[in-house]
Amino acid sequence: MKIALMDSGIGLLAATAAVRRLRPDAHLVLSLDPDGMPWGPRTPEDLTRRAVAVAEAAAAHRPDALIVGCNTATVHALPALRARLEPGIPVIGTVPAIKPAAAGGGPFAIWATPATTGSPYQRDLIERFADGVTVTEVPCHGLAQAVEHADEAAIDAAVAAAAALTPDDVTTVVLGCTHYELVSERIRAAVQRPGSPPLVLHGSAGAVAAQALRRIGELPAPQAGADGTLTVLLSGREGIALPEAALAYEEGRLLKEISPAR
Repeated sequence: MKIALMDSGIGLLAATAAVRRLRPDAHLVLSLDPDGMPWGPRTPEDLTRRAVAVAEAAAAHRPDALIVGCNTATVHALPALRARLEPGIPVIGTVPAIKPAAAGGGPFAIWATPATTGSPYQRDLIERFADGVTVTEVPCHGLAQAVEHADEAAIDAAVAAAAALTPDDVTTVVLGCTHYELVSERIRAAVQRPGSPPLVLHGSAGAVAAQALRRIGELPAPQAGADGTLTVLLSGREGIALPEAALAYEEGRLLKEISPAR
């Protein structure tokens, strides 16, 4: 079994680690776009063009499924990716976890990139799944880029700025960018108010990984003793290893232990 994941950068680490934990026997293909990142500031047309190129590089390795490990790419490029690759390769997008957050009933915030915040896509999800619940959309300027480069000072500043925009009565935060899941505990610490119940964070990585495995009928337990391999593609080029910044995060260190594909 082979699962491919794509993103402009290391935001795909969270979903990749989730796949690895569910199925350590899965062969993983990570297709990143260091030549074109960040995707967020690009026009939807340009972002789609780059996303399709990154997806096609992954598809050349004949995966059983492709996970779009990026919320912004899912917003703008998912229809084009599915039109290009399906039905041969199932394409699974990353959707902000608005539905489970709304089920909690309390006011919640959605932290997302400026490109996703306020988008028709996100607003539609809010209308469909959070009708009657107070929702605050929080644009997180610079946070994805700071996480991408493991810039500690920039991460702290971006998290603090987003926390200042988050109402005090918020009980739940939806992490609407896959990069944010890599610093989830720092987000929790910044938003948690003294005397309030523990803040609930909703990411997408686990659900996306499980959905990809369900789509190909591979969710049951892996074969005993089997171990998958890792292939890294950098703007279509065969890479030797993950970007150095990936190793700043637990998810990246988990993947470092996987043998490279031969």
